[in-house]
Amino acid sequence: MFNTDYETLFSIVGVLAFVGWGALAFSPLRPAFLILAARAVSVVLAIIYTTFLISLWGVEPEGNFSSLAGVAAGFSNMGNLLTGWIHFLALDLFIGAWQVEKGRKVGLPHLLLLPCLALTFLYGPLGLLLFLAIQSIKQRSVVVS
Repeated sequence: MFNTDYETLFSIVGVLAFVGWGALAFSPLRPAFLILAARAVSVVLAIIYTTFLISLWGVEPEGNFSSLAGVAAGFSNMGNLLTGWIHFLALDLFIGAWQVEKGRKVGLPHLLLLPCLALTFLYGPLGLLLFLAIQSIKQRSVVVS
């Protein structure tokens, strides 16, 4: 893949993600700017992810997606593991930015969004489900647009 220290890259993408999540946490201070900043960070992470993914094309896969053991084998390689981690960081942050933007549009207090953001960062779909539940209670229907 790259002749690079994976731990250093892990730290770099972690700091980027932290900046994006921080922007969302403090978004009431400057909503348009900070939501845009978080989205920009998710795009940067997506570009880094895509760069890693392209570098893996043509390389004999170490695993597969046909079994759990195959997935585990694929992630036993540090480069593949880091690529997968960046995938999670980029998509979870994008979903977090969507939650803040959507929450503002439907009038959810930011304090209700903070647990959603924390759970989205830590557990992805669980945070999304909490957000959708809160939104549905507020609007009496689930809207994902």
